[in-house]
Amino acid sequence: MAVVSKMIPAPDQVKIRTALLSVSDKTGIVELAKALSEHGVRLLSTGGTFKAIRDAGLPVTDVSDVTGFPEIMDGRVKTLHPGVHGGLLAIRDDAEHVKAMEEHKIGAIDLAVINLYPFEEVRAAGGDYPTTVENIDIGGPAMIRAAAKNHAYVTVVVDPQDYPQLIQTLASNDGQTAYAFRQKLAARAYARTAAYDAMISNWFTEALDIEIPRYRTLGGALSQEMRYGENPHQAAGFYLTGEKRPGVATARLLQGKQLSYNNINDTDAAFELVSEFFPENAPACAIIKHANPCGVAIGTSLTDAYKRALACDSVSAFGGIVALNTLLDAETATEIVKIFTEVIIAPDVTDEAQAIIAAKKNLRLLVTGGLPDPRSRGFTAKTVSGGLLVQTRDNAMVEDLDLRVVTKRAPTEQELIDMKFAYKVAKHVKSNAVVYAKDGQTAAIGAGQMSRVDSARIAGLKAEEAAKAMGWAEPMTRGSAVASEAFLPFADGLLSMIAAGAKAVIQPGGSMRDEEVIAAADEHGVAMVFTGMRHFRH
Repeated sequence: MAVVSKMIPAPDQVKIRTALLSVSDKTGIVELAKALSEHGVRLLSTGGTFKAIRDAGLPVTDVSDVTGFPEIMDGRVKTLHPGVHGGLLAIRDDAEHVKAMEEHKIGAIDLAVINLYPFEEVRAAGGDYPTTVENIDIGGPAMIRAAAKNHAYVTVVVDPQDYPQLIQTLASNDGQTAYAFRQKLAARAYARTAAYDAMISNWFTEALDIEIPRYRTLGGALSQEMRYGENPHQAAGFYLTGEKRPGVATARLLQGKQLSYNNINDTDAAFELVSEFFPENAPACAIIKHANPCGVAIGTSLTDAYKRALACDSVSAFGGIVALNTLLDAETATEIVKIFTEVIIAPDVTDEAQAIIAAKKNLRLLVTGGLPDPRSRGFTAKTVSGGLLVQTRDNAMVEDLDLRVVTKRAPTEQELIDMKFAYKVAKHVKSNAVVYAKDGQTAAIGAGQMSRVDSARIAGLKAEEAAKAMGWAEPMTRGSAVASEAFLPFADGLLSMIAAGAKAVIQPGGSMRDEEVIAAADEHGVAMVFTGMRHFRH
C-alpha cells in the first residue's frame, strides 16, 4: 500500500545549523568544514572524517556522542541509528515529527555531506572477493537516501566537486540553501547511489558467473560532458562503469582535445579489434572509420603493419582512428602523421614517438597500459524504447573453433592462415560483413549492406580502386581468402567473392542451401571451411 503524503509544503530557504560529514574521499572536506564553521554550523562526523576535522583545529562532535552508541563491528555499524536517521528524515513542519524528536532527543540534521566506500576503485584494482565485499558501503547509501528523500529540509552533497558551489551558496545566502538547489542535489544523490548499487550488482554477476540476472542494472559516473552526441543537436555524456578492461574508457589522453562521442565509439571499436591479435605473435594495426575497419594488418614491424593496413583503403583511412597492439615507436609515429588522423590508441608509446605526434596538436594520443582480453566475458548493452538489450560480449575466437572443411579441395596452409585472419576481422565489421585477406592483411572490406552480395561486390570494387592508387598490377583480392560473418544463404554471394578473386572461403555454414553453395565452390575449385559460429554485429 502506497504511503500518502500529508501535503506539507516545502520551505524555500532552509538555514543550515547542523551538518553531518562522513566521507571516504577526504578531498576538500577540511576546507568545507572551515566554511561551515564560519557560518556557525555545528559539525557532526565519524571515523577518519572526524579525525581530519579535529586535527584541523575545528570544533566537531563524534556521531557516537549523538547516538550514545559506540562504533562497532569494524565500523560496519556507526550511523544506523534513529539519532542519525531521525535527524535526517524528520519533517520540521509536522507536529507529530517534532514531538517525536523532542521525546527521543533527536536533533535535526540540515546538511549531509557523504561519499561512499571506494568499491569502484577496489574492483578496478582487482581486489579479491572478501576485500571487494568489505568495501560495499551500507551506512553511507542509507544516509544519502534518507537525506535526499527529505530534501524539503535537508541539503545532501555526495561529490567533492559540489563543495565550492555549496560554500558559495551559503556565503551569498546568509547560510541558507534554496529548495531548487536542494532538489538538484537530491536528484544527484539518488543517481549516485543507483550507480553505486549497479556497479556492485554487476560485479556480483561477474564474480558468480550469472549470465542473465533477473534484474539488470547499469550505472556509471560522468567522465566527460560532451559538446554534442553523434550529431550537433544531440546532448551526450561519457560515463565510466568501473569495469577493469583496458580501453578507451581507462586510457590516458596524452595530448589533443577531448574525444567526441563519435571518437569514443570508433576508438573503442578499433582497440577491441586490434586486441584480437596478440603482440607476441606479431605487431598489428587496425584503422577504423565510422566503427568499421577500413584496413587491418599484421607485419614484421609495427610500421610495416600500419603501412599494410593503410594500403587496403587509404582513402577511407583519412580522418580515421589508428589502433595498435604494441608499443608505438618513432618510426611508426612518423608514418601515421603523414595523413590526417583523429585518434591513435596503443598500449604504450616511446618518448620519441610522443614528441613526433606532439607536432600535430589536434591529434589525440591515448595510452591504455595493456590490451583487453578478447576471450573475457563481460556484457554489452543498447537501449530500445522502454528497455535495454543486454548480451554477453562476443568473446569467441576462431582459434578455439572446430573448423570443418566442406569442399573437395582443402585449403592450403597459407589459405587457412588467411581465412582465420579474415574471420577475426569480420567479427568486428557491421553485418552484412565480407572481408578479403591475404598474407596477414585485409585485401578489401565490405560492411553493413542489406545484401551480402552487395557487400562482396563493394569490397571487390574498393580492392580495384586500392590497386590503382597503389600502382599494383592487380587487386589484392586475387588469390585471397574471404570471410563472411554469417552463412551464405545462396550461391550468388559466393560467386561475387570468386569474381573478386577469392580462392578460399570461411563462413559459419548452416544455410538451407549449404549444399548448393558447396557445389558452386567445388565447381570453381574454391576451398571452403565452416566454423559453426556466426558473428552478427548490428
